[in-house]
Amino acid sequence: MAEIRLSEVIGPAFRELAGDVLRHGHTHYDLAGGRGSLKSSTVSLLVPLILTQHPDTHAMVVRKVANTMRESVFAQYQWAVEKLGMGGLWTARLSPMELVYEPTGQKIMFRGADDTGKFKSIKAPFGYIAVTHFEEKDQFAGRTEIDTILQSTMRGGPMFWNFESYNPPLSRDNWANLDSQIVRPDRLCHRSTYLDVPREWLGEAFLAEAEHKKNTDERGYRHIYLGECAGTGADVFERVEVRRIEDEEIDGFDRIFQGVDWGWFPDKFAFLRTAYDRAREKIFLLDELYVNRTPNAQTGAWIRDKGYMDYPITCDSAEPKSIADYRAMGLPARGAVKGPGSVDYGFKWLQGRTIVIDPLRTPGAHREIVSYEYERDRTGNIISGYPDKDDHAISALRYAYEGLFSRRGTSA
Repeated sequence: MAEIRLSEVIGPAFRELAGDVLRHGHTHYDLAGGRGSLKSSTVSLLVPLILTQHPDTHAMVVRKVANTMRESVFAQYQWAVEKLGMGGLWTARLSPMELVYEPTGQKIMFRGADDTGKFKSIKAPFGYIAVTHFEEKDQFAGRTEIDTILQSTMRGGPMFWNFESYNPPLSRDNWANLDSQIVRPDRLCHRSTYLDVPREWLGEAFLAEAEHKKNTDERGYRHIYLGECAGTGADVFERVEVRRIEDEEIDGFDRIFQGVDWGWFPDKFAFLRTAYDRAREKIFLLDELYVNRTPNAQTGAWIRDKGYMDYPITCDSAEPKSIADYRAMGLPARGAVKGPGSVDYGFKWLQGRTIVIDPLRTPGAHREIVSYEYERDRTGNIISGYPDKDDHAISALRYAYEGLFSRRGTSA
């Protein structure tokens, strides 16, 4: 194993925290920060060190959705053991997903929280699970869901470490933000930003993107890069500009995106025609069809008669027959690809842009977007996740931009 100085791989903002972790100064560590703040990479560096110092222990890394792990935390931990000069001592396995420390057989296990009941049956091959790492804490349903998992992992040993890393949600009322304000003697809360990181570690491309966001969307910059809770309430979309969109303004748009969410009754059928101004990161809602009990032949004829066959129409792929109906009419319809995490990522991408709405042009979308709020529990706390109701125009908007936000190099 190569000799690596910890100060060479852990950012300056995390060195005191690293000392506290390795001394077992606390049991719970809450790490919040903006993009590029090194919070997740720091945890992935510390966990293997904990295990090598305590040869009877194992670790469990948890994300809300299992299908998102291979390209995220699993790859992150593989990077970490290489960075520590220990890559040759760890073996990666995919089924089940785990990293095995060959000298001792210790494991870092990776599991999704799709079904928290599955954690009750997890057993360590020897010793006990001493370390749990919840990545993207805010994606979990609440404190209760995390505590339920900890009840299964934090047992059978003398000491434990629990890491919870996340980008603070926009709303200050989100449960994850409120949870971090609770003072308990066995927890250390840490905050960091990319400004704490050596420039050469981030690269000029990252810094240029951060500067662009700062110049074009100061509030979004504070949230995404500084990790600030820039929102005050339960609105899902807080960057909304309601005003008249003139015909002359529409004539100047050349990046058009269109989407369809199928519906009959009581669900609405929603078609949206929109434009995107990349320089200002603004989405303009230009026209809509928002109806009940209307056959595909009739909605398709409306789109055709409007002349909206000039750009692709991305549709909800749950109805392939309806897409086929549109294509038979000569409409450039295609199904949304979707995939694990696509809904959450699509919402985040939209939340990072200003949505310009003219209520006279798109009254249905206007009503949905300005009234779309996070749900609250019985005590009034905001629940993570996006409500699955009254969101047909919103879904059409998300489908319209799927091809853009899923493109490599584009970030929410």
